[in-house]
Amino acid sequence: MLPAPAFVPPPYPYERLDALKRLAESLPGGAVDCSVGTPTDPVPEVVLRAASGALASSMGYPASAGSEELRHAAAGWLARRFGVTVPVEAIGACVGTKELVALLPHLLRRRDPRRDTVLYPAVSYPTYEMGAVLAGCRAVAVPVDHAWHLDLDAVAEEDARRALLLWVNEPGNPTSSVADAATLARTAAWARERGVVVASDECYVEFAPRPATVLAAGLDGVLAVHSCSKRSNMAGMRVGFYAGDPDLVAYLVDTRRHAGLMVPGAMQAAAAAALADDEHVAVQRARYEERRALLENGLARHGLVHDGGPACFYLWLRAEHGADDGWEIAGRLAHAGTLVAPGDLYGAAGADHVRLALVQPTERLELALERLDELGR
Repeated sequence: MLPAPAFVPPPYPYERLDALKRLAESLPGGAVDCSVGTPTDPVPEVVLRAASGALASSMGYPASAGSEELRHAAAGWLARRFGVTVPVEAIGACVGTKELVALLPHLLRRRDPRRDTVLYPAVSYPTYEMGAVLAGCRAVAVPVDHAWHLDLDAVAEEDARRALLLWVNEPGNPTSSVADAATLARTAAWARERGVVVASDECYVEFAPRPATVLAAGLDGVLAVHSCSKRSNMAGMRVGFYAGDPDLVAYLVDTRRHAGLMVPGAMQAAAAAALADDEHVAVQRARYEERRALLENGLARHGLVHDGGPACFYLWLRAEHGADDGWEIAGRLAHAGTLVAPGDLYGAAGADHVRLALVQPTERLELALERLDELGR
């Protein structure tokens, strides 16, 4: 028998934008880069103070599970934001949520080697699929409905029987979809009936008009994944948390401790301060709402319409008359100096869309619209 071929990682999705990036950067004023959801707004003062104050005591190894301060702050935020009670021992820290997304299938497969399939939304964050690939699992995309929510009725029984993990992403990246509590409860019930772990990536929940969490449906068999990157402009600090089923969290804490996965102590202190403060989040939410209104109206003049949900971190755009695919739309915008992400980076079902991250300051977005208006004259 021939040995299996060596794994060759595919190109990182955003590397495919290099030619468009060079084009956008060539314009006077440079590129208005809305392709990646990396915050550009200031880190809140409350976060900076906490991080600075904790540096002097950072000589020792931090707790892999998360400090008591961080876990209590996370529990307090979950109670305030959603009205759910989660014991601190059912909460664990992660080094930014991307590493948890990528590693979770591998760790869960060690826990239950009888199952080998990861289910994820057909239009979604690419790391859900890549995490399955890196774990040697089957990656099976679940179709989405007209509102970009999971269509669980479309899951084949064989795939459900083999499923180790079901990813949910609401509010959605890239679509800005927002599921209500009843939808998340039905998803949790579907998975429990089949013995499938639900991991609900809720990193954009602070930018939803009616936020909901899968934890409201009970902790059994579910994880909610939360990040400080977007809500508190802490993407460079790499800190988040996961919460849910106490037995599952205990397993993840133990395995991750063996792997040496630890958030630096000062960053844990910063995250605890961020989760205890709601005022700076309201300020950031208002920024994104203002930017969404500006660009949604401005781009509509050029035949580009938002076709997603009401969350305010991304616009999910298509040509008004459906004539262009995502790369054509991205090319048109790059000629006006604006960089966006073609929709097929998030799955073939998104090929006629582009994702625009509302991360640039208002004056840069105004420049993007001015240049687009000039190009259209």
